[in-house]
Amino acid sequence: MIRNRRTKLIATLGPASQDDATVVALARAGADVFRINMSHSSHEVLRARVAQIRTLEKTVGHPIGILADLQGPKLRVGKFANGPVMLENGARFLLDSDEAPGDQRRVRLPHPEILGSVGVGHRLLLDDGKVLLRVTAVGPGYCETVVEVGGALSDRKGVSLPDTVIPVGALTEKDRADLDAAIAAGVDWIALSFVQRPEDVAEVRKVARGRALVMAKIEKPQAIERLEEILEISDALMVARGDLGVEMPLEVVPGLQKRITRLARRYGKPVVVATQMLESMIQSPAPTRAEVSDVATAVFEGADAVMLSAESASGKFPLEAVSTMSRIAEQVERDGNYKVVIDGQRTDPEPTGADAIAAAARTVAETLDLKAIVAWTASGATALRIARERPYTPIIMLTTSERTARRMKLVWGINPIVGTDPTHTADMVRLGTRAARDAGLAEPGQRIIMVAGVPFGTPGATNMLRIAFVGSDG
Repeated sequence: MIRNRRTKLIATLGPASQDDATVVALARAGADVFRINMSHSSHEVLRARVAQIRTLEKTVGHPIGILADLQGPKLRVGKFANGPVMLENGARFLLDSDEAPGDQRRVRLPHPEILGSVGVGHRLLLDDGKVLLRVTAVGPGYCETVVEVGGALSDRKGVSLPDTVIPVGALTEKDRADLDAAIAAGVDWIALSFVQRPEDVAEVRKVARGRALVMAKIEKPQAIERLEEILEISDALMVARGDLGVEMPLEVVPGLQKRITRLARRYGKPVVVATQMLESMIQSPAPTRAEVSDVATAVFEGADAVMLSAESASGKFPLEAVSTMSRIAEQVERDGNYKVVIDGQRTDPEPTGADAIAAAARTVAETLDLKAIVAWTASGATALRIARERPYTPIIMLTTSERTARRMKLVWGINPIVGTDPTHTADMVRLGTRAARDAGLAEPGQRIIMVAGVPFGTPGATNMLRIAFVGSDG
């Protein structure tokens, strides 16, 4: 099925979208990839979800990608003896390793890695940033703080540390178990939460061993500081604006979103924009105008995908949320300014044969008004390089691998089709032109351009461009 848009859509599955009919409806309404949030999913639920999606692929008639999103380290304070406390501005407050319930003056912080890493002057943000503490002294098993922004604090509220590098990996024991379960279930992408450094991603890649691609979620200031290093080792990035907006000033997040999106495109790697995109649709059948503009901005920037979280997982209107986001992307891509903005962000191709051929394919297709770019690929790398060029000509990716097809559902503009490898050049032309015709992109007598590697089926061998006429008999 060929979408009327190039930007992809990720929908999170949850209680509001767990029956077969709803999942099929979401896929038909525009969901290209389904996200399984491991913060709220047991291994049994994960396996059932993956099996369900793989079965329903046959109903919708096209590949569907699956993203398993690991929870990451959830840092929280302990419990209070007599319920919530009110922290006043200027008050002293202690965080320590004492297991006794907290009070107005102190509370347990059951994370020795934090107590051993914070320094004087560091900030601690509690309860999604509602309370701000500044460290004034540290010692064995405690840190003393002053309350700079006060408020109510209750049991188990989250802790963010924008100034502190925690000397542990992003994978918790729960994450390790979830990662093994997700790979065994056959998911296509793994999203790693709270990445601080490239070593965090390397740890997951070592476990995945190519059985799933790894997406680094950018949501901490430490990740911003080492963004290019993290991007180099990752297969994709996610702009996770929720926690990013807690740990950094809100006003810098839009600029960071643009920076991350453009850097990922320069590297030719997918980038996802996520969090609160259509938040009001959790309760309302229509979004706010500001939310529509927010989604449109991500599309104008050339993001590979935009993501729905609670809107499709637990909201009252999951189908309407997916349909609305799809319509916004379609309208933006029809806007006269869209191509101007996308073209203005294009960078020179890398000095490799694959990049040079991908750039040439876009130029030839647009100069000659060809109806489709057909890319033959085993790993998806050729299609990725073409997508990096953001051609206005539709991209069909032909592959023999269902795994590759599902992975590439995340990538801007790529329409994956699973078929057989050609045995010779004439066979390549026949199969490629038939695919373009059957997809409704080209009619008999019109021309397409094909990109392939010879010998056929050899990964990394992209070395051929071929213009071909579409016939009436395929």
